[in-house]
Amino acid sequence: MAGNGTSKPWTPDSWRQFEARQMPSYGNAAALDAVEAELKSYPPLVFAGEARSLKGQLAEVAAGRAFLLQGGDCAESFAEFHPNNIRDTFRVLLQMAVVLTFAAKMPVVKVGRMAGQFAKPRSDTHETKGDVSLPSYRGDIVNDIGFEAEGREPDPKRMLRAYMQSAATLNLLRAFAQGGYANLMQVHKWTLDFVGSSPAAKRYRDLADRIGEALRFMQACGINPETAPQLRGTDFFTSHEALLLGYEQAMTRQDSLTGDWYDTSAHLLWIGDRTRFPGSAHVEYLRGIGNPIGMKVGPSLDADTLLRLIDTLNPQNEPGRLTLISRFGADKIDAYLPALVRAVAREGRSVVWSCDPMHGNTVKTGTGFKTRPFERILAEVRAFFAIHRAEGTHAGGIHAEMTGQNVTECTGGAVAITDETLGDRYHTHCDPRLNAAQSLELAFLIAEGLQQELASREAA
Repeated sequence: MAGNGTSKPWTPDSWRQFEARQMPSYGNAAALDAVEAELKSYPPLVFAGEARSLKGQLAEVAAGRAFLLQGGDCAESFAEFHPNNIRDTFRVLLQMAVVLTFAAKMPVVKVGRMAGQFAKPRSDTHETKGDVSLPSYRGDIVNDIGFEAEGREPDPKRMLRAYMQSAATLNLLRAFAQGGYANLMQVHKWTLDFVGSSPAAKRYRDLADRIGEALRFMQACGINPETAPQLRGTDFFTSHEALLLGYEQAMTRQDSLTGDWYDTSAHLLWIGDRTRFPGSAHVEYLRGIGNPIGMKVGPSLDADTLLRLIDTLNPQNEPGRLTLISRFGADKIDAYLPALVRAVAREGRSVVWSCDPMHGNTVKTGTGFKTRPFERILAEVRAFFAIHRAEGTHAGGIHAEMTGQNVTECTGGAVAITDETLGDRYHTHCDPRLNAAQSLELAFLIAEGLQQELASREAA
């Protein structure tokens, strides 16, 4: 790919010689340098060995032997930082994983959009209200969501607060994952109270009963959380869009075991739709780190460019290294995705195919709220599975913006959120998220798709 050839040596700061879009303009260069230097002295948030473990699990997804579940906040915020919010999103992801594991009879790799998902790309550099034009809100790591001149000026010190919040979030997630909360014996206790009356919750309770029966049988055979650690804990990884490259560079460390460079701000980093162009600083940065990485794939990407990007980001064709996250919209996926899947398969490239059914289905209602109709989200997921069945490839994952909070941001679903009720609990800092009931309903739909894929394989 032009401008990102792998023949040139890579360093953690080589991205600075390339075009960096979607980056804030800081007024005080000395203050920015001081913050980045301070971050460089901070401990890593994740470790190289953990990133390698995730890459190994994603290699199983690429081979069709596992499924990737990636979900969490559209954009984390300083104001909503609370252990209960972290716990509730983690709990919904556990529920979704149980549904998928039981249906597909395969492991589910759990990755949160958490502990670092603070920066957001924007369509416009400025936001205008009346006669006032201010820099666009780019996430709490950059500036403030309030429409005031002082708060909208990018402040590098916000990176320090984002680091501290990420560290605290990671600490809690690790405790939940390994400290007993994720014990499969608790499968009945993971349902949030406000989800209890939804149809998806009844299906989940029925499923939990069947799992409980199986667990009791296993206990009678001597298999329990004490003898099988897999029953009492789970692996849980973190991810975010690598948008603020100065922050990512400051968190880049050389692994003492392998000598390779890793971004220690998260286990998995991805490139967005707006930053994966020829000569991109974001592509340049991500090509050199050892972490598993992702890349959004949308209607503007043709097959030849995609293949060049794959070769830039994964020149060794390493299984588990690269996840392609499709985001087309329910009305475009059939027209665009098949050709890309076909080209990647034809050229023998090892990738994980994941579906982001959120970003291509955003609409604005008559009441002024930005929303995502749940029916369109489900339609894109159905089409994603159907295309991969038709091409004989593995529908490997789902990438959803969701929360464990009882929000009303996406219309539809069994809970029947309407345009008129969106304002009841519309709390997002950026884009609309699925609530817990809608997330669980989505998991059952994905489970059906995985079962159909399994049946197709067995029939072949």
